[in-house]
Amino acid sequence: MMMKETISIDEFDGKKFKIRFVEEDDNRKAVLTHYLHNYHNGVKKHYEKEALEYLNQIIEYKNQEEELGLVNEVALQQLLFEVENVPFPTPKDYTFKFIDLFAGIGGFRLALQNLGGKCVFTSEWDENAKKTYRANFGETPFGDITKEYTKNYIPDNFDVLCAGFPCQAFSIAGKRGGFEDTRGTLFFDVADIIKRKQPKAFFLENVKGLKNHDKGKTLATILNTLRNDLNYYVPEPEILNAKDFGIPQNRERIFIVGFHKNTGITSFDYPNVLNQKITFKEVKEENVVDTKYYLSTQYLQTLENHKARHEKKGNGFGYNIIKDDEIANAVVCGGMGRERNLVIDHRITNYTPTTKIKSEVNKLGIRKMTPREWARLQGFPDNFVIPVSDTSAYKQFGNSVAVPAIQATANEILKLILK
Repeated sequence: MMMKETISIDEFDGKKFKIRFVEEDDNRKAVLTHYLHNYHNGVKKHYEKEALEYLNQIIEYKNQEEELGLVNEVALQQLLFEVENVPFPTPKDYTFKFIDLFAGIGGFRLALQNLGGKCVFTSEWDENAKKTYRANFGETPFGDITKEYTKNYIPDNFDVLCAGFPCQAFSIAGKRGGFEDTRGTLFFDVADIIKRKQPKAFFLENVKGLKNHDKGKTLATILNTLRNDLNYYVPEPEILNAKDFGIPQNRERIFIVGFHKNTGITSFDYPNVLNQKITFKEVKEENVVDTKYYLSTQYLQTLENHKARHEKKGNGFGYNIIKDDEIANAVVCGGMGRERNLVIDHRITNYTPTTKIKSEVNKLGIRKMTPREWARLQGFPDNFVIPVSDTSAYKQFGNSVAVPAIQATANEILKLILK
């Protein structure tokens, strides 16, 4: 196993202590940060034994044995500072607990923390997304949620399960299509956790296409599993658009919510849309952006040729330029994600290429949106840290949920379960 060590020298009461941090590709970083994040509440007991074992491995003492208690406290306070001194700490007076599955960069977490929630478990397999999550929330997500040893870290007695699980086809063996027919898919793992932990509510998000996926069989199986196999009240799923919740992005996603039978909840209304028009200019970069975001003349010509070929065939494929008074297309990773959200920005002053392009920077002011603009289009505030490369950032924000739509829906859930 590849390991990387970093060593810091700390001084307390005139004495120096060496603290060694070992970075490893396993769940120990997740265990430790989850333990520290729950240090002041009862949930820490769930992670405590393994976390303390890990602390013993990463802290090396240079003083005498009788002083270990003092050094241990110094090291612990340093580690607590690292996980608590982040842009989005846990609310001090939280009113409910939730878990964050397929967490990405924390869109669900940000929304539910804004509503007074405490995240007690999170999982995400992508290593770059974990970096962004840790930078903003001070917590390293656990890894593969399909593994039994990862599921074993999930504590009991949380209120809401959140998951933006991928859309996958099911191999439906039975006549109805239910829990057993979802085995081998990531939805099965979500359903399995709901079955084991029995949260008061769950909140699932997926692409709009889930509604008609496999001629509607996929959604029908999901709803049958949640309603009949797991015995939750699940109202009809709703497709919500991010543009109706205060951000200028045309992004439709299907939301599925459910309530435990013990809550007695038998009706639910999705949030009302906001009568508020917001356009791209309100999320546009305030200052001149780096030349690297501007298209080269050669690449722009390639896009124009590509669009012209499809127009001749009657197709609508091709690049799009979003005007300042318009709303953006959905930001997605891969394919034409960035090219469908080009903008015109004449503020450029330096046309010297800053990347290895084969031609000149175009003089029309056509550029890609920046990662920060994509962050704003998904409802992330400007103090949200982007610690990864642009390529990773586009992927992460393209895969994320739209925070305001999530928050508005979660608020309606909480109105019911916190009564």
